[in-house]
Amino acid sequence: MTGPMKIVIVPQSFKGTATASVVADAMMKSTKQIIPHADIIAIPMADGGTGTVNTLVNATNGMLFETATVDPIGRPITAIWGVLGDKKTAVIETAAASGLSLLNSSDYNPEITTTRGTGILIRTAIDAGYSDILLGIGDSATNDGGVGLARALGIKPLDKFGKELPEGGAALSELESFNIDESIISLSNINITVLCDVINPLCGPNGASAIYGPQKGASEKQIDSLDKALSKLARVVQIQFDKDILDVPGAGAGGGLGAGLIGFFNAQLLPGFGVISRAVKLEELLTRADIVLTGEGRIDSQTSLGKGVAGIAQLSKLCGVKAVAAIVGSNELSDTDAAAIGIDNVFALRKSQNVAIPSTEETLSLIESATKLAIETLMKGI
Repeated sequence: MTGPMKIVIVPQSFKGTATASVVADAMMKSTKQIIPHADIIAIPMADGGTGTVNTLVNATNGMLFETATVDPIGRPITAIWGVLGDKKTAVIETAAASGLSLLNSSDYNPEITTTRGTGILIRTAIDAGYSDILLGIGDSATNDGGVGLARALGIKPLDKFGKELPEGGAALSELESFNIDESIISLSNINITVLCDVINPLCGPNGASAIYGPQKGASEKQIDSLDKALSKLARVVQIQFDKDILDVPGAGAGGGLGAGLIGFFNAQLLPGFGVISRAVKLEELLTRADIVLTGEGRIDSQTSLGKGVAGIAQLSKLCGVKAVAAIVGSNELSDTDAAAIGIDNVFALRKSQNVAIPSTEETLSLIESATKLAIETLMKGI
């Protein structure tokens, strides 16, 4: 090896516990203690979920704004959104106003949670004059097919009697039509690009309700009824807007928000990791790296379906990186499954899902210790 060892640190957030930026700092601190003379690059990453706004704004020298909105159960909050360095494109993440991390576990209920708060952020951006919008839709607490978001933009869901439906995914079982008379969006001049972190369809065994409903608090009975409700949404959208949203890859992202954005606003769905990795010039950063450290709160069977950790590992291997490690809150992948997506070693902070999630301070201490172990382990193999 000629010159100092190059180590690239590219973590995502540990949802509800530590931001990607804080995690990156903790990893860098420990790495410097083990290899003080290494060439170390640390950059927080996102894939369309938590951290998307900060990652893109920082990468493009953009601006952040704070807006009054509501959380997934309608409580007043303030949320961050941004404008990219081009001063033309607004960037918003569902996690900021409709995210699971905004709720206590006792409040989880995808039958009633709503994306209306995210819609308020979009409306604010449009009112401020931004016609190009990037929307990351990962990490939501919702299963309403984006109807709450649409409601905030003037599109009203109606039952067979012409009465406006209440918020939430369960109410969609009574959906018959949409009143678009007060819609503020003209499809001719507003462009919404959706950054997805998964490729699930809207309904069925791999759909929004079945795959992501449980982590949002849905019982088996609720999963079945929510899936049927989203299927009803798809039928109404097909009839009224002539849009087939049922089987589009990514339609199930954000509790069906991907599907709703296609149906209501003709949005384009793109893999979030691809868009964001290009914005931060990740491939350039990974070139000639010896070790890459990534990580997030949890890796599981969904990680390979568009999640950032898998994207980082795969791109690292394409760039010739010698060793890739993931430091995670919990790990549900076998060593073989991890290796298949380019991860050489996984270091989990918790050995079981039944162990309580540690505090932020405890998490960062565990991350620092895991980073030291990861660096020492990887160095032996390169």
